[in-house]
Order: sequence, then structure tokens, then C-alpha cells
Amino acid sequence: MLRQITPRQLADLLAAPDQAPQMLDVREPWEYRICHIDGAELLPMRQVPGSLDRIARDRPVVIICHHGIRSQQVALYLLNQGVKDVLNLNGGVARWAQDVDPTMPTY
Repeated sequence: MLRQITPRQLADLLAAPDQAPQMLDVREPWEYRICHIDGAELLPMRQVPGSLDRIARDRPVVIICHHGIRSQQVALYLLNQGVKDVLNLNGGVARWAQDVDPTMPTY
């Protein structure tokens, strides 16, 4: 079952460095250049299947996109590939900008 995480929950998780998840931003490079969450690694959706060795297996993995739709697809794919602790950022960076960081550029 795919778990969802809200931007506020992710911000709380990031505030506890001993619990820091891996954050994968699956948008395109041009989107990532406009805005991204500090610490998020860019891994465009199309590159995920060939990059499974980059996915953490020892801590939670939060998948991020613009609104949470592409990231949900990637998160489900990773679950099907045997990655156990995957979370989808509900609402993506758009909701992060709204709920956590109103100074973040949006598009």
C-alpha cells in the first residue's frame, strides 16, 4: 500500500536529521531549476527504471513532483520493484510552496 506524506509532515521529518529520508524529485530538469526542496535529488521519471541502484533501501524514500501525480506513479513502481519504505509527497512542490515555504518560486 502506498503511503502519502503531506508537506508539513515532510518538513517535520526533515527537522529531525537522524530520520532524514531520501528525497527523489522525478520532474524534468527545467522544472527542478525553477524550484525544488533542499536536499531533493533530481531523478527524472523516465530515468527511474535504469537507476534503481540509486534508491535507498535503509531509510524512507519520498518521491516528489509538481502536484503529486507523477510521483505517485513512480512510488507505485518502486513498491512493485521491492522498495519497502516509499512515500508520495501529496500535492508535490506546489503544495510545499503553499503550506511550508511561501517564498518558493512556483510555476
